[in-house]
Amino acid sequence: MHPAEELRGKKSNKLLRKRIVLGVTGSIAAVESIKIARELIRHGAEVYPVMTSSATRIIHPDALEFATGHKPVIELTGKTEHVTWCGLVQNPVDLLLISPCTANTISKIARGIDDTPVTTCATTAIGSGVPVLIAPAMHLSMYDHKILQKNIAILKDHGVLFIDPFVQGTKAKLPEVNEIVETVIRAVGKRDLLHKKLLIIGGATAEPVDDIRVLTNRSSGKTAISLAMNAFERGADVELWYGHATEPVPSYIPFTGFETVADLLQLIKNIKTKHFDGIIVCAAIANYIPKKQKGKIPSGKDTLFIMFKRAPIILEGLRSQAPHAKLIAFKTEEKKTNVRRKTSQLLKKYHLDGAVGNTLAGFGSKDNEILLLTKKGNSSWKKGKKEELASVILDMLR
Repeated sequence: MHPAEELRGKKSNKLLRKRIVLGVTGSIAAVESIKIARELIRHGAEVYPVMTSSATRIIHPDALEFATGHKPVIELTGKTEHVTWCGLVQNPVDLLLISPCTANTISKIARGIDDTPVTTCATTAIGSGVPVLIAPAMHLSMYDHKILQKNIAILKDHGVLFIDPFVQGTKAKLPEVNEIVETVIRAVGKRDLLHKKLLIIGGATAEPVDDIRVLTNRSSGKTAISLAMNAFERGADVELWYGHATEPVPSYIPFTGFETVADLLQLIKNIKTKHFDGIIVCAAIANYIPKKQKGKIPSGKDTLFIMFKRAPIILEGLRSQAPHAKLIAFKTEEKKTNVRRKTSQLLKKYHLDGAVGNTLAGFGSKDNEILLLTKKGNSSWKKGKKEELASVILDMLR
């Protein structure tokens, strides 16, 4: 068994039985192609490498053969590899991913020039309707060239997908490997939320007690990030509002930060929430807001009393501003015996389309057990990793 087979599906089966041609061109970022190939395999994909002659001067074909278990095509042969994979055949591949892609290769593809195995695969794929995803990597002056941008626009008009490079200084760098892989999953995955505009509100509020102290909670933000990533993979246009949390936001998820309940209310007021098709509120939002004291509360006191007032209800504002959006919210209870009753009350009181109940055990943990309720009366308990549970929660928005 080839070593690549030992990796297949180790992270997930999201790309299981998906066949991907990985085109590698002569950017120095070609050194990342091994990582990309291996990560695709970890999600279940079968990867076939194709290289330009320039790419072979940066990374040896043997390295990609080791990474994928398939000998790279560096010159087209009588086997007509470009047609076998990307042509009008009974079983074409699911995707042609060109990563990294140089300015030279982009412009050749846009103008129908086929003088490398990669450009010929691209022309064949575009002509036969096989999806093409391009990740450019080059000097910024090349990327900003008006003619190159025109060629990128031509390709986009013909259905070619692009991953924007990460601009740093004078370089238009290849995005992170995880972003490329997630975009591949988005391109060939379920896509059942395609064109849906979703808002995820996660993390915790942090209410100031004085000028340096805040009251918050142990929410990790993992559920919100899992929901945002899963929605992205399924084709949704997802936006994240993110409070105090420890889980990092992936580079490809647009987000707006907030701290307090007041910040959230301002976001609801200022941003056109009406354009969202679905909203999921999994944030740990304060029920009571402390009366902030000026300066710093001095240390050394034997007792300290802080006055609280009841916090405004975010769900009321969201339902008012987005009356037609499918709205789902979370309810956390200390004891499992109270979860169903309290979650049902939340569902009815705020006219939600769905509600998710859980206990304190889910806070800061990778796993969770949740109760799913819908306004149609459906209910079920689900248990597993938060990444897995995100998928069943999003199913409520379909």
